[in-house]
Amino acid sequence: MSLLWEWFVQSLGKRWFLWTLFVVNLLGTIYGFIWYGNQLAETPAYLRVFVPDSPTGSGLFTLVLLTYLMGRHIPVLEALAGITNFKYGVWAVGIILAGWMMGNPIRWTDVMLLVSHTGMAAESVLYARFYKLSWLPVGITALWTLNNDFLDYVMNTHPWLPSVLDPYTGIIGFCTVLLSIISIAVIWYTNMRFGSEINKV
Repeated sequence: MSLLWEWFVQSLGKRWFLWTLFVVNLLGTIYGFIWYGNQLAETPAYLRVFVPDSPTGSGLFTLVLLTYLMGRHIPVLEALAGITNFKYGVWAVGIILAGWMMGNPIRWTDVMLLVSHTGMAAESVLYARFYKLSWLPVGITALWTLNNDFLDYVMNTHPWLPSVLDPYTGIIGFCTVLLSIISIAVIWYTNMRFGSEINKV
């Protein structure tokens, strides 16, 4: 098992692996923006950038993979992508599972979203060892992420929730802010802890 894990970790920086993830994330991002089509159409134009949380996170991560394929690092992009992709991956999984526990019917699309968003969170942590992070890009990302939470639950730009969870929007908002802080800490810690072990991609 340790040999398999070692091979997997070493494959993260290989071009074939980066290209595979790039294509998967690009297709998922496109699907995600299509998924948000109806909500975007009903949102004022000046707030639309704050609506499609998951596809924005995966889209930023897709750009990070592209920069790696080009042999470059953009710390602000890496911080934004790593933290938001992780956060919204975990958030979506939590919302889907909470909806099921509250009686929301289990649909195949929910299962697909559960798997894909778990992948989003996992890839963000796995690639955190490659990020070139410092206080400035992480600070910028923290401001963006917490501001997005404010707009989501004050200006009501958060993703549409399963109807069974609508009465708990306030609790979800609180948990989302907490998740933002946890996401920043997880990506920062992982980068600091493992970045020195594999610092080249």
